[in-house]
Amino acid sequence: MVSPRYTVPSAPVEPALALVRKYNVPGPRYTSYPTAPQFAENIDRSLLRAEIAADNADAASPLSLYFHLPFCESLCWYCGCTTVITRRRASAGEYVDLLLKELALMAPLLNRARPVTQLHFGGGTPTFLPPAEIDRLGAAIHRHFNFAPDSENSVEIDPRRLTREHVQAFRRLGCNRASLGVQDTNPQVQIAVHRWQPLAQTRQAIDWLREEGFQSVSLDLIYGLPLQTPASFAKSLDEVIVLDPDRLAVFSYAHVPWLKPAQKIFDDRAQLPDTEAKLAMLTTAGRELTAAGYVQIGMDHFAKPGDELAVAFQAGTLHRNFQGYTTRAGASLYGYGMSSISQTDGSFRQNAKDLADYTRRLQQDDLPLERGCLLSDDDKRRRTVISAIMCRSGLKYAELSHRLGVDFAATYAAEPASLSDLEADGLLVRSPGELVITGLGRLFLRIIAMRFDAHLGKTPGGFSKVV
Repeated sequence: MVSPRYTVPSAPVEPALALVRKYNVPGPRYTSYPTAPQFAENIDRSLLRAEIAADNADAASPLSLYFHLPFCESLCWYCGCTTVITRRRASAGEYVDLLLKELALMAPLLNRARPVTQLHFGGGTPTFLPPAEIDRLGAAIHRHFNFAPDSENSVEIDPRRLTREHVQAFRRLGCNRASLGVQDTNPQVQIAVHRWQPLAQTRQAIDWLREEGFQSVSLDLIYGLPLQTPASFAKSLDEVIVLDPDRLAVFSYAHVPWLKPAQKIFDDRAQLPDTEAKLAMLTTAGRELTAAGYVQIGMDHFAKPGDELAVAFQAGTLHRNFQGYTTRAGASLYGYGMSSISQTDGSFRQNAKDLADYTRRLQQDDLPLERGCLLSDDDKRRRTVISAIMCRSGLKYAELSHRLGVDFAATYAAEPASLSDLEADGLLVRSPGELVITGLGRLFLRIIAMRFDAHLGKTPGGFSKVV
């Protein structure tokens, strides 16, 4: 039986719709704090190197690794990722050469004894790499790093570009979890977004993954795509529930055509769902997935009750990073590949987003760093507060005071005091020592977190709307 803590009350659509219209403004997703618009190109590299050195002083401190594999054979028109569209297969081997060069340049800065507790391959389409290149990259990664026995090693997979040999290669590398892009099972929607993916392909991919020993399979869905309706999205939910994934992520489509020009095609080809339709899809997802036995985690993830994510949510140890919700709190993140982001306790740094620039820097024996951010003590404290909102659905002031080393209620009195409108609308409940986010408030986690963001509005963000 699912714990009552996991029960998310379903708000009637009409009252919730009025609140969405009131609060549905652009805002960060808070996979980091400070958020990416605060990263600066003129960051002092010597200070970043000092941060890396300090981060590697403790051999027992865990590591999380991210490898960005950007290539796709075709562009999905909704995509907001940093990709390189090509059918040139030689690009895979050339890119692995670059990753090996970056690994070698970073190696002297890292403490090799540190245990890797998390590894993630994102993209792009990681399976653009042929199995032989996956093996070559995997061998290099294992030469440079020491993996913990229970390391969570995951890969993003496009079922349209998958063979059993790809699955076997990533399994040899050590991958034990996979995330599959589905987005929607309706053929009309798939055609409208330039991603034709019959359900049989997704089912075949899941079968291969499970047969080859992957412990967990997650499916990604997107609501708010062209031609979607609440009824059609409910049918997509029914079809993916039958596939019995261990986790699901249900993301709101981020329409940012000023950043991703391909999205402009939707204005000509198909009508995007309106706010009321998007809200109906979101509430349907919460209702249908919890009815099917999944636990709602944060604002957009669902997992089976025994899954690590659900257990971490129950224990209050859930964490959020650039890959979304994770159980591996406390690990420093080191990213490799173009556009990848790294994070230590006191800094962020991001590689060059352009493949030519990334290549040029490495060919000059230079780390491909493009921009970064050094965190103040206030940044670190606010990061902890915002993480608690996104991962724990509330704030316990005494606990935060202990963790932050300051009196939370006194130091940040203005922020909880600014929440009267959100409380009046039923999104949260305040007491002298606690802030609790309601089931309705789950729809507006980003809005609540924004009240604690000291940087918001200081630089142009280009964010998508919060719902």
